[in-house]
Amino acid sequence: MTDWLAALADAFFGTILDVLPIAGILVFFQLIVLRQRIPHLGRVLTGFVYVIIGLALFLVGLEKALFPIGEHMAKQLTDPGFIAHGRPADSISWADYYWVYLFAAAIGFSTTIAEPSLIAVANKASDLTGGSISGWGLRMAVAIGVALSIAVGAFRIVTGTPLYLYMIVGYSLVVLQTIYAPRMIIPLAYDSGGVTTSTVTVPLVTALGLGLASTVPGRNPVLDGFGLIALASLFPMLSVMSYAQAGAWLTARRKKREREREEFDKATPQTGSER
Repeated sequence: MTDWLAALADAFFGTILDVLPIAGILVFFQLIVLRQRIPHLGRVLTGFVYVIIGLALFLVGLEKALFPIGEHMAKQLTDPGFIAHGRPADSISWADYYWVYLFAAAIGFSTTIAEPSLIAVANKASDLTGGSISGWGLRMAVAIGVALSIAVGAFRIVTGTPLYLYMIVGYSLVVLQTIYAPRMIIPLAYDSGGVTTSTVTVPLVTALGLGLASTVPGRNPVLDGFGLIALASLFPMLSVMSYAQAGAWLTARRKKREREREEFDKATPQTGSER
């Protein structure tokens, strides 16, 4: 209990030091540059208190719960006794880590669906486009992209392949898709890559990467454990633009069928009863 209280106190005072510069900038521009009083000062101060308490609790939760869980799960899933199923440990190949890839994809998908920043962006996109961009559809597209990215990142850690190869190929595909994707979706797709690297996704994904790199034989946590977040920002851009391209293709196909049906109806002679 004492350790928890000490960690909470350290996180609380550390959060105050982190938040003070932000508060100072806001107050400076409001009072000195804009020369306006701070509206609803009491509510603003209460909000800052909530922010400090929430961040402190969140940081303690990361340190005491999420990071240990991620590392523990990675250690269990990469245990030779679990992977080899009685075979010699030196016979294990990258294909034997399929449970790791499935777990990584599940973690990426579930954390992204619950990401508050993504929910906010998706709701705004749906409101501003009058529902032409579905908020739920956008969230699903981003979550699928993150799931693929974390699975690919886990594969990279297991195999030890260089990160730059994935980044070169991935961003080449992003540039290519940007040329052909609907213009309306491109800025949203790029922003979707950024909002995935937020409060819920980053801690668990980072813990998973470090845990894998610490337990897979021959891997270095510093060299191999990081990089999952970069992939988590890359793949959603691809999935969101693919989602928009698929939607545009389906819409064009539906309109083509409607035109063909209308032309067929006009070309078909009508009987007397039909007249």
